[in-house]
Amino acid sequence: MSGSFNHRSTADEVLDGMDLTGKRALVTGGASGIGVETVRALASKGAEVVIAARNTQQAEAARASIVASTGNHNISIVVLDLGSLAKVEAAATECLRRFDRLDILMNNAGVMACPLAQTEDGLELQFGSNHIGHFYFTKCLMPLLLAGGPSRVVSLTSMAHRMSPVVFDDIQYAKRAYDKWQAYGQSKTANALFAVGLNARFSDRGVEAFSVHPGAIATPIGRHLAAEEIEQLVKDNATSATNPEDADQGGIKTVAQGAATSIYAATALELSGKGGAYLENCGVADVVPDDPSFRGGVRDYAVDVEQADRLWNVSESMVSQLLGS
Repeated sequence: MSGSFNHRSTADEVLDGMDLTGKRALVTGGASGIGVETVRALASKGAEVVIAARNTQQAEAARASIVASTGNHNISIVVLDLGSLAKVEAAATECLRRFDRLDILMNNAGVMACPLAQTEDGLELQFGSNHIGHFYFTKCLMPLLLAGGPSRVVSLTSMAHRMSPVVFDDIQYAKRAYDKWQAYGQSKTANALFAVGLNARFSDRGVEAFSVHPGAIATPIGRHLAAEEIEQLVKDNATSATNPEDADQGGIKTVAQGAATSIYAATALELSGKGGAYLENCGVADVVPDDPSFRGGVRDYAVDVEQADRLWNVSESMVSQLLGS
C-alpha cells in the first residue's frame, strides 16, 4: 500500500498537486456511481474526459454537473452498450474517428448480482457485459492507447472475485444452476485476469494495465439487491482487509473514497512497472489463500498468468465466433 493513501483516501486527495492538463481519459459507466466521481475528479485537474455510457440523458446531466463544478468544458460523451458487440464496435469506431490517442482508459461500468439474463449476443449477462464487452472495447481502442503511451488501462474488479474463479468448463451456465453471486464473482475474476493478460501483451509497448477493487460503495450497481442482501454486504465488509483482525480497513465507503483506488491506478507514478497488479485501498494487494478468513487481498487464481492466458484465448474465440470473423 502507498504510504500516503489508504482506505479512507478520496479521489481528490490522490490527485492533490497533480496537473492533468493535456491528458485524455475515457471512463465507461461514467454517468453514475463511482464512474461519475472518477470523471469529475479527473476533470477537476484539467484532463479531457470522455463519458462512455448507455443512457445519453444521464450522461448529459452528468456532463453538465461536472462542467459546472469544475469549470472544465472539455467533457464529451460516447454512447456505449457493453451488452452488444456490434454497439461496442460502433462506440470504438466513433472514438477512433474523433480522437488521436488515449492516456487513460477506465473500464468502470458493470452489472452486479442480476437475475439470469443474456447479452444481445447470447452471453451470460454479467460475464458478457463486465468482461467480454470491455475486452472487445479495449482491443478496439488499442491504437489510441498505443498512441498515448505511456498509457494505462484500469479495470474495476471486486473482492467478490473470491466467490468464483472463471469456470472455463461452463462459463455461460449451460450445465450448472445459475447463481447470481457466483456469476458476478466469475466476471470480477475475469476483470482481474484481463489486466494480467493485457499487461503481458502490451506493457512493453507503453500500455500498462491494473485491476482495482474499489471497496463496497452504495451505488446504482446494487439495484438488483434486496435490503437484507445489502445488510449482509455491510457485515461482510466490516473486516475486508488482508489482515482479518484489522476491521478499520473495512466498511462501506463513500463514492469519493470508492473512486480513489481507480484514480490511484491511473495516475500514481510509483505503480510504473507494476502492471498486472490487483489494487485495493490505494495500494497493491497481497496475494492471499482462498480462505474465508481473509476478507481482503487477491486470490492467486485471479492474478495467475496461465489463467489469464487461457481467458484471453477463450475471449478472443468468443468474440470471433460471435462476430463471424
